[in-house]
Amino acid sequence: MSEAKVPAGLPQVSISENARIVLERRYQRKDGAGKSCETPTELFWRVARAIASEEGKYKKSSYQANDLAREFYSLLTSFKFLPNSPTLMNAGTDLGQLAACFVLPVGDSMEEIFDAVKYAALIHKSGGGTGFSFSRLRPKAARVGSTGGIASGPISFLRIFNTATEQVKQGGTRRGANMGILRIDHPDILDFIACKEREGELTNFNISVALTERFMQAVEKGEDYDLIDPRDGSTRGRLSAPEVFALLVRKAWESGDPGIVFLDRINRDNPTPSLGAIESTNPCGEQPLLPYEACNLGSINLSAFHDRQASDGVDWTGLAETVHLAVRFLDNVIDASRYPLDQITEMVQANRKIGLGVMGFADLLYLLRIPYDSSEALTLAEKLM
Repeated sequence: MSEAKVPAGLPQVSISENARIVLERRYQRKDGAGKSCETPTELFWRVARAIASEEGKYKKSSYQANDLAREFYSLLTSFKFLPNSPTLMNAGTDLGQLAACFVLPVGDSMEEIFDAVKYAALIHKSGGGTGFSFSRLRPKAARVGSTGGIASGPISFLRIFNTATEQVKQGGTRRGANMGILRIDHPDILDFIACKEREGELTNFNISVALTERFMQAVEKGEDYDLIDPRDGSTRGRLSAPEVFALLVRKAWESGDPGIVFLDRINRDNPTPSLGAIESTNPCGEQPLLPYEACNLGSINLSAFHDRQASDGVDWTGLAETVHLAVRFLDNVIDASRYPLDQITEMVQANRKIGLGVMGFADLLYLLRIPYDSSEALTLAEKLM
Protein backbone atom coordinates (compact mmCIF):
# COMPACT_ATOMS: atom_id res chain seq x y z
CA MET A 1 0.00 0.00 0.00
CA SER A 2 1.46 3.33 -0.99
CA GLU A 3 1.60 6.50 1.09
CA ALA A 4 -0.82 8.17 -1.36
CA LYS A 5 -3.62 5.88 -0.19
CA VAL A 6 -3.41 7.22 3.35
CA PRO A 7 -5.92 10.11 3.67
CA ALA A 8 -4.47 13.59 3.74
CA GLY A 9 -4.27 14.98 7.24
CA LEU A 10 -4.35 11.59 8.94
CA PRO A 11 -2.23 11.87 12.13
CA GLN A 12 1.08 10.02 11.85
CA VAL A 13 1.56 7.26 14.40
CA SER A 14 4.12 7.97 17.11
CA ILE A 15 6.06 4.91 18.29
CA SER A 16 9.24 4.07 20.16
CA GLU A 17 12.35 2.72 18.44
CA ASN A 18 11.67 -0.75 19.86
CA ALA A 19 8.12 -0.68 18.52
CA ARG A 20 9.38 0.46 15.12
CA ILE A 21 11.75 -2.52 14.94
CA VAL A 22 9.03 -5.00 15.92
CA LEU A 23 6.54 -3.58 13.42
CA GLU A 24 9.09 -3.65 10.61
CA ARG A 25 10.22 -7.20 11.32
CA ARG A 26 6.85 -8.83 11.93
CA TYR A 27 3.90 -6.79 10.77
CA GLN A 28 4.69 -4.37 7.94
CA ARG A 29 4.21 -5.65 4.42
CA LYS A 30 7.32 -6.78 2.53
CA ASP A 31 8.33 -6.53 -1.10
CA GLY A 32 9.74 -9.36 -3.18
CA ALA A 33 13.18 -8.86 -1.63
CA GLY A 34 11.81 -9.06 1.92
CA LYS A 35 12.16 -5.32 2.55
CA SER A 36 9.43 -3.39 4.36
CA CYS A 37 7.25 -1.50 1.88
CA GLU A 38 4.93 0.32 4.26
CA THR A 39 5.30 2.72 7.16
CA PRO A 40 3.71 2.25 10.59
CA THR A 41 1.08 4.82 9.62
CA GLU A 42 0.28 2.88 6.45
CA LEU A 43 0.14 -0.38 8.42
CA PHE A 44 -2.46 0.89 10.90
CA TRP A 45 -4.50 2.59 8.17
CA ARG A 46 -4.43 -0.62 6.10
CA VAL A 47 -5.85 -2.56 9.05
CA ALA A 48 -8.39 0.10 10.07
CA ARG A 49 -9.69 0.56 6.53
CA ALA A 50 -9.95 -3.17 5.80
CA ILE A 51 -11.92 -3.90 8.97
CA ALA A 52 -14.16 -0.83 8.66
CA SER A 53 -15.02 -1.70 5.05
CA GLU A 54 -17.11 -4.63 6.34
CA GLU A 55 -19.56 -2.15 7.87
CA GLY A 56 -21.20 -1.72 4.47
CA LYS A 57 -22.75 -5.20 4.82
CA TYR A 58 -24.97 -3.89 7.61
CA LYS A 59 -27.52 -1.48 6.20
CA LYS A 60 -28.83 -0.46 9.62
CA SER A 61 -25.38 0.50 10.91
CA SER A 62 -25.06 4.03 12.25
CA TYR A 63 -21.53 4.25 10.81
CA GLN A 64 -20.20 5.09 7.38
CA ALA A 65 -17.18 2.92 6.54
CA ASN A 66 -14.81 5.88 6.03
CA ASP A 67 -15.76 7.46 9.35
CA LEU A 68 -15.44 4.13 11.15
CA ALA A 69 -12.02 3.55 9.56
CA ARG A 70 -10.79 6.80 11.12
CA GLU A 71 -12.19 5.76 14.50
CA PHE A 72 -10.50 2.37 14.23
CA TYR A 73 -7.24 4.08 13.20
CA SER A 74 -7.41 6.35 16.25
CA LEU A 75 -8.20 3.35 18.47
CA LEU A 76 -5.16 1.42 17.22
CA THR A 77 -2.65 4.26 17.11
CA SER A 78 -3.57 5.46 20.60
CA PHE A 79 -2.61 1.91 21.69
CA LYS A 80 -5.77 1.71 23.77
CA PHE A 81 -6.60 -1.50 21.88
CA LEU A 82 -4.72 -3.87 19.60
CA PRO A 83 -5.96 -6.96 17.73
CA ASN A 84 -4.15 -10.29 17.45
CA SER A 85 -1.10 -10.64 15.21
CA PRO A 86 -2.81 -12.22 12.17
CA THR A 87 -5.11 -9.20 11.89
CA LEU A 88 -2.17 -6.77 11.96
CA MET A 89 -0.23 -8.90 9.49
CA ASN A 90 -2.94 -9.87 7.04
CA ALA A 91 -5.83 -7.34 7.05
CA GLY A 92 -6.06 -5.67 3.65
CA THR A 93 -3.71 -8.21 2.03
CA ASP A 94 -4.28 -11.05 -0.41
CA LEU A 95 -3.91 -13.64 2.38
CA GLY A 96 -6.63 -12.10 4.54
CA GLN A 97 -6.64 -14.72 7.33
CA LEU A 98 -7.20 -12.68 10.50
CA ALA A 99 -7.99 -15.18 13.29
CA ALA A 100 -5.48 -16.40 15.88
CA CYS A 101 -7.22 -19.39 17.46
CA PHE A 102 -8.49 -22.59 15.86
CA VAL A 103 -9.57 -26.02 17.07
CA LEU A 104 -9.42 -29.01 14.72
CA PRO A 105 -10.90 -32.48 15.31
CA VAL A 106 -8.62 -35.53 15.32
CA GLY A 107 -10.51 -38.71 14.45
CA ASP A 108 -9.40 -42.31 14.99
CA SER A 109 -8.27 -43.17 11.47
CA MET A 110 -5.18 -42.49 9.41
CA GLU A 111 -7.20 -40.38 6.98
CA GLU A 112 -8.64 -38.20 9.74
CA ILE A 113 -5.34 -37.86 11.59
CA PHE A 114 -3.36 -36.72 8.56
CA ASP A 115 -6.17 -34.48 7.35
CA ALA A 116 -5.78 -32.70 10.70
CA VAL A 117 -2.02 -32.43 10.15
CA LYS A 118 -2.60 -30.88 6.70
CA TYR A 119 -5.27 -28.47 7.95
CA ALA A 120 -3.04 -27.41 10.85
CA ALA A 121 -0.20 -26.68 8.42
CA LEU A 122 -2.49 -24.42 6.37
CA ILE A 123 -3.60 -22.58 9.52
CA HIS A 124 -0.02 -22.15 10.79
CA LYS A 125 1.07 -20.83 7.40
CA SER A 126 -1.65 -18.18 7.62
CA GLY A 127 -0.67 -17.04 11.12
CA GLY A 128 -3.06 -18.99 13.35
CA GLY A 129 -2.53 -21.48 16.17
CA THR A 130 -4.34 -24.77 16.66
CA GLY A 131 -5.80 -26.84 19.47
CA PHE A 132 -6.52 -30.56 19.31
CA SER A 133 -8.10 -33.22 21.47
CA PHE A 134 -6.38 -36.56 20.98
CA SER A 135 -8.93 -38.32 23.19
CA ARG A 136 -10.68 -40.10 20.31
CA LEU A 137 -7.53 -42.01 19.32
CA ARG A 138 -7.34 -45.65 20.37
CA PRO A 139 -4.71 -46.43 23.02
CA LYS A 140 -1.29 -47.84 22.18
CA ALA A 141 -1.17 -51.61 21.62
CA ALA A 142 -4.86 -51.68 20.69
CA ARG A 143 -5.67 -53.92 17.73
CA VAL A 144 -6.11 -52.26 14.33
CA GLY A 145 -8.89 -54.21 12.67
CA SER A 146 -8.13 -53.28 9.07
CA THR A 147 -4.52 -54.43 9.17
CA GLY A 148 -4.25 -56.81 12.09
CA GLY A 149 -1.48 -54.65 13.53
CA ILE A 150 -1.39 -52.69 16.76
CA ALA A 151 -1.94 -48.97 17.31
CA SER A 152 0.90 -46.68 18.36
CA GLY A 153 -1.34 -44.43 20.49
CA PRO A 154 -1.97 -40.67 20.81
CA ILE A 155 1.54 -39.73 21.98
CA SER A 156 3.17 -40.99 18.78
CA PHE A 157 0.81 -38.92 16.65
CA LEU A 158 1.34 -35.91 18.90
CA ARG A 159 5.01 -36.08 17.87
CA ILE A 160 4.03 -36.15 14.17
CA PHE A 161 1.96 -32.98 14.63
CA ASN A 162 4.89 -31.39 16.47
CA THR A 163 7.35 -32.22 13.69
CA ALA A 164 5.00 -30.91 11.01
CA THR A 165 4.60 -27.66 12.94
CA GLU A 166 8.36 -27.26 13.15
CA GLN A 167 8.58 -27.20 9.37
CA VAL A 168 5.90 -24.57 8.78
CA LYS A 169 6.73 -20.98 9.65
CA GLN A 170 3.63 -18.89 10.26
CA GLY A 171 3.41 -16.30 7.54
CA GLY A 172 7.21 -16.10 7.56
CA THR A 173 7.11 -14.42 10.96
CA ARG A 174 6.55 -16.93 13.77
CA ARG A 175 6.41 -20.64 14.53
CA GLY A 176 3.11 -22.43 14.84
CA ALA A 177 1.68 -23.06 18.29
CA ASN A 178 -0.51 -25.95 19.40
CA MET A 179 -2.53 -27.23 22.32
CA GLY A 180 -2.77 -30.99 22.80
CA ILE A 181 -5.47 -32.30 25.14
CA LEU A 182 -6.17 -35.81 26.43
CA ARG A 183 -8.99 -36.87 28.73
CA ILE A 184 -8.00 -38.04 32.20
CA ASP A 185 -9.81 -41.35 31.60
CA HIS A 186 -7.93 -42.23 28.39
CA PRO A 187 -5.89 -45.44 28.86
CA ASP A 188 -2.65 -43.64 27.80
CA ILE A 189 -3.04 -40.81 30.30
CA LEU A 190 0.09 -41.65 32.34
CA ASP A 191 2.30 -41.47 29.23
CA PHE A 192 0.63 -38.21 28.25
CA ILE A 193 1.21 -36.58 31.64
CA ALA A 194 4.92 -37.37 31.39
CA CYS A 195 5.42 -36.72 27.66
CA LYS A 196 7.15 -33.33 28.18
CA GLU A 197 9.29 -34.23 31.16
CA ARG A 198 12.46 -34.15 29.04
CA GLU A 199 13.68 -30.78 27.85
CA GLY A 200 13.22 -30.33 24.11
CA GLU A 201 10.23 -32.68 23.83
CA LEU A 202 7.17 -31.43 21.91
CA THR A 203 8.45 -27.86 21.84
CA ASN A 204 5.59 -26.67 19.60
CA PHE A 205 2.90 -27.90 21.99
CA ASN A 206 1.31 -26.87 25.22
CA ILE A 207 -0.42 -29.90 26.69
CA SER A 208 -3.36 -30.09 29.06
CA VAL A 209 -5.22 -32.91 30.77
CA ALA A 210 -9.01 -32.75 30.42
CA LEU A 211 -10.32 -33.38 33.93
CA THR A 212 -13.86 -34.58 34.62
CA GLU A 213 -15.96 -33.94 37.70
CA ARG A 214 -16.16 -37.70 38.25
CA PHE A 215 -12.37 -37.88 38.43
CA MET A 216 -12.12 -34.93 40.84
CA GLN A 217 -14.71 -36.55 43.10
CA ALA A 218 -12.59 -39.72 43.08
CA VAL A 219 -9.53 -37.63 44.06
CA GLU A 220 -11.43 -36.11 47.00
CA LYS A 221 -12.66 -39.53 48.16
CA GLY A 222 -9.29 -41.28 47.65
CA GLU A 223 -10.81 -43.76 45.20
CA ASP A 224 -9.80 -45.49 41.98
CA TYR A 225 -11.39 -44.49 38.68
CA ASP A 226 -12.00 -46.23 35.33
CA LEU A 227 -9.92 -45.86 32.16
CA ILE A 228 -12.23 -45.85 29.13
CA ASP A 229 -11.49 -47.10 25.61
CA PRO A 230 -12.68 -44.27 23.32
CA ARG A 231 -13.68 -46.71 20.58
CA ASP A 232 -16.46 -48.51 22.44
CA GLY A 233 -16.66 -47.07 25.96
CA SER A 234 -15.39 -50.24 27.57
CA THR A 235 -13.28 -50.19 30.74
CA ARG A 236 -9.58 -50.76 30.06
CA GLY A 237 -8.31 -50.68 33.65
CA ARG A 238 -8.39 -48.61 36.83
CA LEU A 239 -6.00 -46.15 38.44
CA SER A 240 -5.78 -44.42 41.79
CA ALA A 241 -7.22 -40.93 41.26
CA PRO A 242 -5.14 -39.32 44.06
CA GLU A 243 -1.92 -40.85 42.69
CA VAL A 244 -2.64 -39.71 39.13
CA PHE A 245 -3.50 -36.21 40.34
CA ALA A 246 -0.29 -36.08 42.39
CA LEU A 247 1.72 -37.14 39.31
CA LEU A 248 0.02 -34.42 37.25
CA VAL A 249 0.88 -31.77 39.84
CA ARG A 250 4.49 -32.94 40.12
CA LYS A 251 5.07 -32.93 36.34
CA ALA A 252 3.51 -29.47 36.05
CA TRP A 253 5.84 -28.25 38.81
CA GLU A 254 8.89 -29.81 37.12
CA SER A 255 8.35 -28.59 33.56
CA GLY A 256 5.28 -26.34 33.40
CA ASP A 257 3.30 -29.05 31.60
CA PRO A 258 0.67 -30.37 31.63
CA GLY A 259 -1.99 -27.82 32.38
CA ILE A 260 -5.54 -28.79 33.24
CA VAL A 261 -8.87 -28.14 31.54
CA PHE A 262 -12.19 -28.73 33.31
CA LEU A 263 -14.27 -30.18 30.47
CA ASP A 264 -17.57 -30.52 32.31
CA ARG A 265 -17.39 -26.95 33.59
CA ILE A 266 -16.53 -25.60 30.11
CA ASN A 267 -19.46 -27.42 28.52
CA ARG A 268 -21.95 -26.15 31.10
CA ASP A 269 -21.22 -22.71 29.61
CA ASN A 270 -21.11 -23.93 25.99
CA PRO A 271 -23.33 -21.34 24.20
CA THR A 272 -24.13 -23.72 21.32
CA PRO A 273 -24.52 -27.21 22.86
CA SER A 274 -26.71 -28.39 19.97
CA LEU A 275 -23.64 -28.12 17.70
CA GLY A 276 -21.62 -30.52 19.85
CA ALA A 277 -19.40 -30.67 22.91
CA ILE A 278 -16.31 -28.51 23.36
CA GLU A 279 -13.28 -30.79 23.59
CA SER A 280 -10.27 -28.48 23.21
CA THR A 281 -9.00 -24.92 23.51
CA ASN A 282 -6.70 -22.63 21.55
CA PRO A 283 -2.92 -22.98 22.14
CA CYS A 284 -2.88 -20.62 25.15
CA GLY A 285 -5.87 -22.27 26.80
CA GLU A 286 -8.06 -19.20 27.32
CA GLN A 287 -10.57 -19.85 24.51
CA PRO A 288 -12.52 -23.14 24.42
CA LEU A 289 -13.78 -23.83 20.90
CA LEU A 290 -15.82 -26.43 19.04
CA PRO A 291 -14.14 -28.53 16.33
CA TYR A 292 -13.57 -26.38 13.21
CA GLU A 293 -14.30 -23.21 15.19
CA ALA A 294 -12.00 -20.16 15.18
CA CYS A 295 -11.79 -16.97 17.18
CA ASN A 296 -10.06 -13.63 16.74
CA LEU A 297 -8.64 -11.83 19.76
CA GLY A 298 -7.87 -8.31 20.91
CA SER A 299 -6.68 -6.62 24.08
CA ILE A 300 -7.63 -3.41 25.85
CA ASN A 301 -4.57 -1.58 27.24
CA LEU A 302 -5.73 -0.64 30.75
CA SER A 303 -2.76 1.60 31.45
CA ALA A 304 -4.03 3.98 28.75
CA PHE A 305 -7.03 4.79 30.94
CA HIS A 306 -5.12 6.23 33.88
CA ASP A 307 -6.62 9.66 34.51
CA ARG A 308 -5.08 11.89 37.17
CA GLN A 309 -8.16 14.11 37.12
CA ALA A 310 -10.60 11.28 37.94
CA SER A 311 -11.54 10.71 41.56
CA ASP A 312 -10.21 7.14 41.53
CA GLY A 313 -7.64 7.66 38.78
CA VAL A 314 -9.47 5.72 36.05
CA ASP A 315 -11.23 7.09 32.94
CA TRP A 316 -14.27 4.81 33.11
CA THR A 317 -16.17 6.63 30.36
CA GLY A 318 -13.25 6.30 27.96
CA LEU A 319 -12.84 2.63 28.87
CA ALA A 320 -16.51 1.90 28.14
CA GLU A 321 -16.34 3.66 24.77
CA THR A 322 -13.19 1.74 23.86
CA VAL A 323 -14.70 -1.62 24.84
CA HIS A 324 -17.75 -1.00 22.65
CA LEU A 325 -15.64 0.08 19.68
CA ALA A 326 -13.24 -2.85 20.15
CA VAL A 327 -16.14 -5.33 20.12
CA ARG A 328 -17.37 -3.78 16.86
CA PHE A 329 -13.84 -4.08 15.44
CA LEU A 330 -13.53 -7.77 16.40
CA ASP A 331 -16.98 -8.60 15.04
CA ASN A 332 -16.06 -6.97 11.73
CA VAL A 333 -12.87 -9.06 11.68
CA ILE A 334 -15.07 -12.17 11.47
CA ASP A 335 -16.54 -10.90 8.20
CA ALA A 336 -13.22 -9.63 6.83
CA SER A 337 -11.27 -12.83 7.48
CA ARG A 338 -10.74 -15.50 4.84
CA TYR A 339 -10.42 -18.87 6.56
CA PRO A 340 -8.36 -21.77 5.18
CA LEU A 341 -11.23 -24.30 5.26
CA ASP A 342 -14.88 -24.12 4.26
CA GLN A 343 -15.87 -25.93 7.48
CA ILE A 344 -14.19 -23.20 9.53
CA THR A 345 -15.84 -20.40 7.54
CA GLU A 346 -19.25 -21.93 8.12
CA MET A 347 -18.72 -22.43 11.88
CA VAL A 348 -17.19 -19.02 12.52
CA GLN A 349 -19.76 -17.00 10.62
CA ALA A 350 -22.59 -18.90 12.33
CA ASN A 351 -21.25 -18.65 15.92
CA ARG A 352 -19.26 -15.36 15.69
CA LYS A 353 -16.99 -15.88 18.71
CA ILE A 354 -14.57 -13.11 19.66
CA GLY A 355 -12.10 -12.81 22.52
CA LEU A 356 -11.63 -9.38 24.12
CA GLY A 357 -9.02 -9.38 26.89
CA VAL A 358 -6.94 -6.90 28.83
CA MET A 359 -3.28 -6.00 29.15
CA GLY A 360 -1.44 -3.37 31.16
CA PHE A 361 -3.14 -4.15 34.49
CA ALA A 362 0.15 -4.13 36.40
CA ASP A 363 1.09 -0.84 34.73
CA LEU A 364 -2.25 0.69 35.77
CA LEU A 365 -1.70 -0.45 39.36
CA TYR A 366 1.75 1.13 39.33
CA LEU A 367 0.35 4.43 38.04
CA LEU A 368 -2.32 4.33 40.74
CA ARG A 369 0.27 3.35 43.40
CA ILE A 370 -1.77 0.27 44.32
CA PRO A 371 0.23 -2.83 45.44
CA TYR A 372 -0.29 -5.77 43.10
CA ASP A 373 -0.99 -8.23 45.94
CA SER A 374 -3.46 -6.02 47.82
CA SER A 375 -7.21 -6.33 48.37
CA GLU A 376 -7.51 -2.93 46.68
CA ALA A 377 -6.00 -4.42 43.51
CA LEU A 378 -8.51 -7.28 43.60
CA THR A 379 -11.40 -4.84 44.01
CA LEU A 380 -10.17 -2.81 41.04
CA ALA A 381 -9.77 -5.96 38.93
CA GLU A 382 -13.36 -6.99 39.65
CA LYS A 383 -14.64 -3.53 38.75
CA LEU A 384 -12.63 -3.43 35.53
CA MET A 385 -13.84 -6.81 34.37
